Amino acid sequence: MSEKKTGGQIIWESLMREGVEVVFGLPGGAILPAYDDLAKYEYPIHHVLVTHEQGASHMADGYARATGRVGVCMATSGPGATNLITGLATANMDSVPIVAITGQVPTSLLGRDGFQEADVQGVSLPVTKHNYLITDIRELPDALKEAFYIASTGRPGPVVIDICKDVLQASLEFEYPETVNLPGYHPNQNAPDPHSVARAARLLNEAERPLIVSGQGVSIAKAEQELRQLAEKAQIPVATSLLGIGTFPSTHPLSISWGGMHGEAYCNYALQECDVMLAIGARLDDRLTGVFDTFAPKARIIHVDLDPAEMGKNITIDTPVVGDALLALRGLLPQVEANEHPAWLAQIDEWKQETSDRDILAQETDELIAPYIMQQLWHATDEGDATVVSDVGQHQMWEAQYYHHTKRRSLLTSGGLGTMGYGLPAAIGAQMGLSEEEIWVVAGDGGFQMTMVELSTVVQERLPIKIAIINNGFLGMVRQWQDVFYNKRHSGTPLFNPDFVKLAEAYGIPARAVTHKDDVYAAIKEAQAADGPFLLDFQVEEFTNVYPMVAPGKSNADMIRRPSPAE
Repeated sequence: MSEKKTGGQIIWESLMREGVEVVFGLPGGAILPAYDDLAKYEYPIHHVLVTHEQGASHMADGYARATGRVGVCMATSGPGATNLITGLATANMDSVPIVAITGQVPTSLLGRDGFQEADVQGVSLPVTKHNYLITDIRELPDALKEAFYIASTGRPGPVVIDICKDVLQASLEFEYPETVNLPGYHPNQNAPDPHSVARAARLLNEAERPLIVSGQGVSIAKAEQELRQLAEKAQIPVATSLLGIGTFPSTHPLSISWGGMHGEAYCNYALQECDVMLAIGARLDDRLTGVFDTFAPKARIIHVDLDPAEMGKNITIDTPVVGDALLALRGLLPQVEANEHPAWLAQIDEWKQETSDRDILAQETDELIAPYIMQQLWHATDEGDATVVSDVGQHQMWEAQYYHHTKRRSLLTSGGLGTMGYGLPAAIGAQMGLSEEEIWVVAGDGGFQMTMVELSTVVQERLPIKIAIINNGFLGMVRQWQDVFYNKRHSGTPLFNPDFVKLAEAYGIPARAVTHKDDVYAAIKEAQAADGPFLLDFQVEEFTNVYPMVAPGKSNADMIRRPSPAE
């Protein structure tokens, strides 16, 4: 039997029916009726009060990436809603399911430049999968049901529901829809064409130098096991994209790490020399490919992706396979023959040895450098038994190079948008979703300062997050570009940093500065032993660069390699 409920109640009732347990948000005038209903009726949904709305959208993102469930954030009208946009754009680029609920001015003030009015639907349109403006309470239940369905099906992404204040205050005989009817949107009908799968299998069987590129789509489809079975059956080496890290264990003998602008040199060599490439759930974007026309020039490329818009968008594809990665791999497994490629694997091992000698051993130094910190963090976390949330910059690349991920969803980072400030709030969301997991934030001093106000949320929620700041006194990646391309003119990149230890202590978070290499491991173990959050300020050498590096507009074959000590 239906019962009359306000718009605010309908929100919380709908979220409960979608299985939502936590919402990240910040109240304000237009959304206040919904917050009042949360307080009055004591719904069993935990609301996390954030310090800034951008933090709310990143927290919802981190929660979604870590758990595979839809993340939910909430904000008021005007600046509250617009502050969500960076986080929504981040999620949209990386295919992360989020539902953002925003308050809007009353319908009578729409279009009149009322206090805190913003065209949220127009502003969010380019950076969301879908959005709604709700001006009639009768539209609200269907919109909420549809939002979760759209966000989580097909290629996931963020959905915005902008709700006028008078709709939140109005009442309706409420029945939550059991089904969704969206003409033209049928994401679950994208099963792979069997003829395309058969052609892909034939190409892999004929290949002498096959290569798999695994992207985040493998994780979204929960297809890691099938990927490993295929690679092992046919002895095919596996590279990943940055967001695909964790889809294939990096310690596996067939793993060749990740490629692209700052990927491993031997992986880039393999990308350029393979004769058949199976790319699964990867966008084949410019950071992976280098200049598009020169990517994998000797390969016939098979591209498996749920989104048909990705087929041929950047790279000419020999065999497109449009469909779910799990279904595609299950279709390939019985058709791909058991095989061995000893000469190809030996060539990759030779490249790996050469690049290891140059790119890793050359970094042995008594100075405190970030690669060493990442290695020690890996060892201290039982060789990869933690979830690392990385911010964006040099430290992000070093984490991906030196922390060897063996678990799915164990590296959370902003890939497509490259959002500085992502790390700390996304880690809060991840920790809320994975309460028993060890969560580490790896952030640069620049990116950390963008959202460090969320330390208050860490303390408020009593979260045991561990924070490693790679503090080199610069916007490090930008400074590296200035060194390489702008004759070392460091314009706008030197940073004035606070005392991060005192800052943490001001929030009641224990902290420690680390300036010597010999203290790194002990400091990490001290942080792990703390019953709650802990911050480590690693004050590293200022001018260490990330290598290899593929310059914009260049081929992956034209890598800038680490200078030898004699150079």
